[in-house]
Amino acid sequence: MDLQQYQDDIQTSVSRAIAEDIGTGDITAMLIPADQRSHARIISREQAVIAGQAWVNEVFRQVDPDVDVIWKVTEGELVAPNTVLFELKGLSRSLLTGERCALNFLQSLSGTATLCHHYATLVKGTDVRLLDTRKTIPGLRVAQKYAVTVGGCYNHRIGLYDAFLIKENHIMAAGSISAAVQQAHEIAPGKPVEVEVETMEQLDEAITAGADTIMLDNFSTDTMRRAVEHTRQRSEGRIKLEASGGITKDTLRQYAETGVDFISIGALTKDCKAIDLSMRMIG
Repeated sequence: MDLQQYQDDIQTSVSRAIAEDIGTGDITAMLIPADQRSHARIISREQAVIAGQAWVNEVFRQVDPDVDVIWKVTEGELVAPNTVLFELKGLSRSLLTGERCALNFLQSLSGTATLCHHYATLVKGTDVRLLDTRKTIPGLRVAQKYAVTVGGCYNHRIGLYDAFLIKENHIMAAGSISAAVQQAHEIAPGKPVEVEVETMEQLDEAITAGADTIMLDNFSTDTMRRAVEHTRQRSEGRIKLEASGGITKDTLRQYAETGVDFISIGALTKDCKAIDLSMRMIG
């Protein structure tokens, strides 16, 4: 994901986080002389894939642009416990006021990237791409989807606007898979159209209707292998297949080896645990 096109989103997310934390002012920081300067060091207390440097930089840019943020690791780097991630130099008040917002972003996004790295490792050597979903923290969609890519997985659609995902309720409302796909092409020509199917019969209808991607929902691995071979024969490789539903870390490799192009996993963004970080003043 290219963050350049999401700079406004980063600035807005950071501004909102600062506003909810600082409010009318950091009264505790006022205990410190206004001209006192400090040097701080931020450490990871556990192994992690680091993600979110742009958000940390933006926090201190908004709190106090004179604060120096000195990174000791690169974005996407897998670090060991007790690794120094970055240092801060500037007014003591500014460092302490920005600390929690900056670490909240970094620990949450690094948590997402670390979990994705683990999942990506489980399917290493296969051709499958692991996809995220829209099960993200409200207000942090772009940030989490960015962290997914840092961890070695891939993005599904960003939201409801950039691709069609026609599911059971849409099909029922439209009347059929064929009718839903036809309407999708008419509503937004050129937008990707994906259809969720639950049976081989529905798979055939989605192929005939001209779907770009077909989601195989809760298929067994044996049925999924048949679906992969069947779809390749009928579409000559044009249509991509995505596995979804009930896939766990224990069964992930089995599904990856069926030959599907994608596996979507909600856990990549909804089950992540924040990384343990700490800031210490060193001068």
